Amino acid sequence: MTSPLAVKAKLPRDFHRLWGAFTVSQLGSALSAGALPLIAIIVLGASDFRVSLLAALAAVVSAAIALPLGPFVEFRRKRPVMIGADVLCFVALVTVPVAMAFGVLSYGQLCVVATAQVLGAMVFSAASGAHLKALVPESMLTTANSRFETTFWTVSGLGAPVGGILIGVFGAGVTVLIDAVSFLVSALGIRTLRQPEPVPPVAQVGRHWVADIRGGWSYIFRHRTLPALFWNAMLFGGAIRLSGPLLAILMLRELQLTPWQYGLALGIPSFGGIVGSLLTGRLVTRFGERAVLLGFGVLRTWWMGFLLLAGPGIAGLVVIVVAETTLLFCAGVFNPVFTTFRMRATDDAYMSRVGIAWSISARCCQPIFIALGGALAAVTSVRLALGCAAVALLTSSLLLPWRTGSELRR
Repeated sequence: MTSPLAVKAKLPRDFHRLWGAFTVSQLGSALSAGALPLIAIIVLGASDFRVSLLAALAAVVSAAIALPLGPFVEFRRKRPVMIGADVLCFVALVTVPVAMAFGVLSYGQLCVVATAQVLGAMVFSAASGAHLKALVPESMLTTANSRFETTFWTVSGLGAPVGGILIGVFGAGVTVLIDAVSFLVSALGIRTLRQPEPVPPVAQVGRHWVADIRGGWSYIFRHRTLPALFWNAMLFGGAIRLSGPLLAILMLRELQLTPWQYGLALGIPSFGGIVGSLLTGRLVTRFGERAVLLGFGVLRTWWMGFLLLAGPGIAGLVVIVVAETTLLFCAGVFNPVFTTFRMRATDDAYMSRVGIAWSISARCCQPIFIALGGALAAVTSVRLALGCAAVALLTSSLLLPWRTGSELRR
């Protein structure tokens, strides 16, 4: 069991600088989350298919570009890579309001910008994960990861409604500009880190580039416990993404909820994630990391099935909000412990490649799940498709690392 003294110890100042940079960029992205699709619809008059294609292309193309970047990130110092990723997002996003001002914005440019933004996020995440492991004492990794998790759920809950207000008052172009500036502020924040960065791993002489590219997956699948958690993450994440569009259809068409009720159902559950992430440290101290990972890994899979019980009116809205809030509470507890486990299980020489491999896999799997869910709903019904997603979530708990190695503390 993790010592209570470890939880109460202070995190390094450089962690707070890194956390601050992450918070600023996450807030900017949350504020402008709907800005690019809105610009595609209102400014360019894009069809429904092209708006959907915008997100799909960004995910697939960015994953393809990121494929050879794992070794690039691995064998370089991480702070310049993080700064470069932030600058890439800044430059890409700032071109949107500039092109709008001159009346030359095109759909192709939006696709390039969306791809650059997703690619930058993937590279930043891979580099920051490796850097965080070197920056924070091993005993405090769960505490550090729970801080990032709290930030994620906070900006997710507040960013969308505040961003909607900003778009309504100032326009989508200004909101995208705010997002661009947030990445520049993040890059400047990373430059303030003072603790010397560890020397990066050295690439093996004569090693084939294909071996380096697949190094992340090779490490995952030859590890004794990571494969189980990898497939658990792919199945759980895919089922959650599958349910998103279907839940919107259920609420707006079948249950005929009003737009404000729909917004409420999207916003309130994020606070479950906030509370869960804030309680992670106490739960780990009380029960140990292994019990929390396995316990909440199972608990987070129980709640989607309750969505099938939702009926019209306020009662149905309450069922949806309670189910989603409880699911995100469990996920908020689980995610920091999962991230810590993956960090401990991964050798320092493979941190970035494992992170990139995990991100690419998720971004390729999730669109497939979404398409399958849409096809199933079209052939049968929305509720049946959601039921299949609920079964997939329950099944994912079987893929947890029940035979856990020494990476998890009891």
